[in-house]
Amino acid sequence: MKFVVKTVLAIVAAFTTSVGVAQPFSVSVQPIADAFVTSGGSLSSSNFGGAGSLAIAAPGLPEGEFQSVLKFDLSSAQSALNAQFGAGQWTIQSVTLQLTSSPHNNPIFNDIATGQFNVSLMQNNSWVEGTGTGGLPSSDGISFNSLLGTYINNSTDQALGTFSFPGGSSGQNNYTLTLSSGLLSDVNSGSDLSLRLFAADSDVSYLFTSRSGGASARPDILVQAVAVPEPGTVALCGMALGLLCLVQTVRRFSCLIRRTLR
Repeated sequence: MKFVVKTVLAIVAAFTTSVGVAQPFSVSVQPIADAFVTSGGSLSSSNFGGAGSLAIAAPGLPEGEFQSVLKFDLSSAQSALNAQFGAGQWTIQSVTLQLTSSPHNNPIFNDIATGQFNVSLMQNNSWVEGTGTGGLPSSDGISFNSLLGTYINNSTDQALGTFSFPGGSSGQNNYTLTLSSGLLSDVNSGSDLSLRLFAADSDVSYLFTSRSGGASARPDILVQAVAVPEPGTVALCGMALGLLCLVQTVRRFSCLIRRTLR
């Protein structure tokens, strides 16, 4: 009986080795455009696409509401995943938004405060970053008024989660996004991806580095994927599981015989 068990275990080990474990592969993508917009004072028609920081702030705060938009070109992520696994032979495990907190250094912003914020997937990618800064706003790109009036579509945009900002003016925070149908489609097709970040409570005031900041502090999308198992591999997995069950049955039967013969 011990010989049988050892033989089955050897077969299972051989199958397990041949099947292997799917190893995740990650691709990092930085935005091709970003901007913050604000309702504060007379700035609701102004653009801030060239600013060094982006902002989220709740409505009703002293300096007004702030929202931020980021646009990513996912074609490089699709190409890298195709090169790693083969065209279309991968599936997405997670998509994580990485933001690096920025200090408060301009009176245009509200004081930094902990709170909740939302991330949504925008279906309209036609917005323009613009060149305005916190010290010198412009009118050549997206503004608070145009964001609300033109680019947001509540019937088609998709919620990607509500997240907590822990406070502080330094350090990186990671936010794992909900894998909505639109997000999966954009990654799989290598399309442009636009995200809108806005307050989810009445307290949050979050500043983080824009793409104009240092390379290591810029916003980032991290896409993690694994290979799609081949049909033969799936079959081997099923056989290995079946053999594992057989091992357990043989062991129980062996123990029963030994107890009976005592």
